[in-house]
Amino acid sequence: MNQPLAAGLAVALVSLLAVVGPALGLSPWWISLIAALGLGSLTLDAARFGGRGGHLLAEALPGGEARLRRIAIHEAGHVLLAGEEGMAVQEVLVGSLACLRAGLNTHGSTRLEPPHHAKLPAEELRRWSRVLQAGIAAETLIYGESLGGVDDRSLLGRLWGLSGYDVETAQREQRRARREVEQWLRQHRLQLERQADALLAQAPRLGRPTTPTPP
Repeated sequence: MNQPLAAGLAVALVSLLAVVGPALGLSPWWISLIAALGLGSLTLDAARFGGRGGHLLAEALPGGEARLRRIAIHEAGHVLLAGEEGMAVQEVLVGSLACLRAGLNTHGSTRLEPPHHAKLPAEELRRWSRVLQAGIAAETLIYGESLGGVDDRSLLGRLWGLSGYDVETAQREQRRARREVEQWLRQHRLQLERQADALLAQAPRLGRPTTPTPP
C-alpha cells in the first residue's frame, strides 16, 4: 500500500470513529489514542521503511507466503531463462524485506550482468527479450495473469530503442520472444516451481529466520 493511500485510509478511519465512536460507547480519549497511534505508525513507516511497512507486514502474516511465492515464481522465470540463454545472474531478491535491505523500492529483483554495449545486435536483443519477459510469462503460466513486470518492460523498451530499432519492429520481436518463452516454460513447469520454492525458502520475512542457502 502506498503512503498517500495509507494516509487517506487513516484519516477516513479517524473521521468514521469520531462520528460513530460515541454511539459505540468509545470515549474521545480512545479515539484520540487510536488516531495518534495510526498517524505515528505512518510516520514510522515513512521514516524507517520508505512507506513499505504495509507490504512488510503483509508478507510476515500467515498469508504472506502465498504473496511471496508469486514473487518467487516471477523471479524464477528470469533465473531459468537467463541460464538457458547463458546470461549471468548476479543477485536474486524475493520480497519487500530483501529489497529494502538492498536499497531497492520494489518487491522482487533479478540482477543480470548488464550488456557490454548500449547498442546491441538483433540476436542479443532477442535474448534479452526472452529473459526480461520470462518473469511475466512465468506468473501468467501459474496464476493466469501477471502483476509484476513494469520495470522489465521499461528496460526492454529502452534496450530496443537505444539499439536504433523502430517501435513496430521492437514490438514484433518482443511478441515473438514472449511466445518462445511461454512455450519453454510450459515444457519446464516443474523446474520453474522447484526454482521458485528454492527462492522462497531463502526469502527473509519479519519475525522469521532466513533458511540458509545450501552449500
